[in-house]
Amino acid sequence: MTDIDRQMAIIKRGVAELVDEGELRKKLARQKPLRVKVGFDPTAPDLHLGHTVLMHKMRHFQELGHHVIFLIGDFTGRIGDPSGRSETRPPLTEEQVLANAETYKKQVFKILDPQKTEVAFNSAWLGKMQAADFIKLASCYTVARMMERDDFEKRFREQRPISIHEFLYPLCQGYDSVALKCDVETGGNDQKFNLLVGRNLQAHYGVESQCILTMPLLEGTDGVRKMSKSYGNYIGIDEPPAQIFGKVMGISDALMWRYYELLSSRSLEEIAELRASVENGTTHPKAAKEALAHEMVSRYHSAKAADEARQGFNAVFADGGVPDDMPEHSCTAGEESTPPVFLEAAGLVKSRGEAKRLMREGALSIDGTRCDDMATPLSVGTYVVKLGKKRFLRLKVR
Repeated sequence: MTDIDRQMAIIKRGVAELVDEGELRKKLARQKPLRVKVGFDPTAPDLHLGHTVLMHKMRHFQELGHHVIFLIGDFTGRIGDPSGRSETRPPLTEEQVLANAETYKKQVFKILDPQKTEVAFNSAWLGKMQAADFIKLASCYTVARMMERDDFEKRFREQRPISIHEFLYPLCQGYDSVALKCDVETGGNDQKFNLLVGRNLQAHYGVESQCILTMPLLEGTDGVRKMSKSYGNYIGIDEPPAQIFGKVMGISDALMWRYYELLSSRSLEEIAELRASVENGTTHPKAAKEALAHEMVSRYHSAKAADEARQGFNAVFADGGVPDDMPEHSCTAGEESTPPVFLEAAGLVKSRGEAKRLMREGALSIDGTRCDDMATPLSVGTYVVKLGKKRFLRLKVR
């Protein structure tokens, strides 16, 4: 295997689409570090595992010796990315964007090597553009081309409003690639149109066109919809260790391998060997999933925190503390999934008042972790609830 073949194998791991493989091979053949960009609009301050799929791909590029640019869209964040939206997304204020950007910077370096990462803000060039510059930029694309975007076309067909400023978003994102002279840009597969705009704009401005690499959207803990806080099926990287561990352990055995491919630092060969050992009965699926959960907690907290989370989890799930015939209760995410409500509805207590009293006494644990938060609903997932020493409940939150 040549060095280019080796690099391509790593670069293509988990990739949804690559445009264009031949061009990328030519860029790699120059034996010069590629300029690789990933852009994030700081529209929310907290990252979940779904967000990190792109960052892991950037880490792959770093490990291959390429130059990674983590672009924070502080200018485009004030426009608002319309991707996947059925209506105009309200723009953020400058203060919101900057506050969120600081949080992003702290979180991304749990994955990326800070010594090998260039952090850029697109206001550095977009904020300096004059009206004439934006007119020139807008002249590079037609309305017909913009309407090829699925979300724009759908909204137009349904007679939903599309603001003119929304057309500027993909143009501004595309111009980022011109300004940074990117060789490669990565994004979720829902960003393909915007990435292609950057590739086309580079040609307009006399810059060598970038290759684009899209990554799949990671399924959430429900195994159906993409990971999203709005769906309640997310695993936040700043969540407590026990919560991350428990949520990873709660995903299906089939979904586990998807998480391994997109999130784990293990090589594909190691993952294939582990999967084969599970399939031939040498390794129990729980052990494989436990290793994944331990890796995730170690990365975002510490190895010590991961060890403690595993011990706490096993104290409830693996050491005989949970009866096989425990009752089950289902509820929907929201008010029904707040502890006092589901404890009463499931019959573990006679009233919400009793539930609150027991929680204040420290009698409630969820997935092996003490819970005294009476107001926050549990997100979508399956939980083992323990009240006191003898009352158990398997809770399914839909």
